[in-house]
Amino acid sequence: MSEPTGSPERPAWPPDGPALTDGVVVVRQRSGSDSAPGVHRFAVAHRDAEVGSVSLTEHPDGRGRLAWELAPEFTGQGYATRALRLVVDHAFQAIGLDRVEALVDPANERGVRNATRAGLRREGVLRGHRAVDDGRADRVVLARLATDPPAGDARGFRSLLNSFLPRKRAIAQMLVRDPEGRVLVCRLTYKADWDLPGGVVEVNESPREAVSRELEEELGLEVDTGSLLLTDWLPPWSGWDDALCLVFDGGVRDPSVLEHAVLEAREIRSAQFCTLQEVYEHCADFTARRIESALRTLDGPGGPAYTESGRR
Repeated sequence: MSEPTGSPERPAWPPDGPALTDGVVVVRQRSGSDSAPGVHRFAVAHRDAEVGSVSLTEHPDGRGRLAWELAPEFTGQGYATRALRLVVDHAFQAIGLDRVEALVDPANERGVRNATRAGLRREGVLRGHRAVDDGRADRVVLARLATDPPAGDARGFRSLLNSFLPRKRAIAQMLVRDPEGRVLVCRLTYKADWDLPGGVVEVNESPREAVSRELEEELGLEVDTGSLLLTDWLPPWSGWDDALCLVFDGGVRDPSVLEHAVLEAREIRSAQFCTLQEVYEHCADFTARRIESALRTLDGPGGPAYTESGRR
């Protein structure tokens, strides 16, 4: 279930409100003195047996907050999902709300699935949203807007999947060498170790475009992006989630190219061409391994290599 609502003791079925049904469950709104202003309480039944309840609390800004519960013996049969779909449609069509949302305990996987299957998109996590006995508890935020495409059509279904399927951070870097085989690396302002030029790929940006943009923003250099040399998976580390690092070939450039560099002072302290030995001295071990693997790809047969934390 979602956040508790302090539902009163259930009266006998059926309530006297109008019925909503999808042919499997019947949802009826309870009327009477047990509902506070702006709170719509619904009883959920299957084959004339009450199986649970849903509440919808209106907010003045056109938003509604869902909460629900099912009797334990009726869970796992799809009744909650069906009831939520009916109540959400009712909220948009009959009540005129613009947004319907739910806050669910992240540990309540069944509740998150109920909301998702009812067409609510996962929007994120409110950290420490609610005070509990031993501190504060997080809540998953799921919501549906009146303007969202129906979850039953292709676009709506893809948007729903997109809201909760895993996502990975992507980093695009460029391997630029000089005629002596040294590699261009940057001394960064925000960490002690050095790294290849590049950065995080923005949303809906191609990695190839990202690395060109990063070199122009960070170093003021326009370097043609060559072929992909290496895909390196970076495991979770020091507060970062895992990520994929894509290393592209930046070709061979004369060291004098740095004479024209304009460093982004907030991120880059300096940039220079380094031997592989100097790379291992200045860079984190996993970065140095990644650079060495990318260099080996240049000299070897076949296409791009794949590594994990620089290890093949």
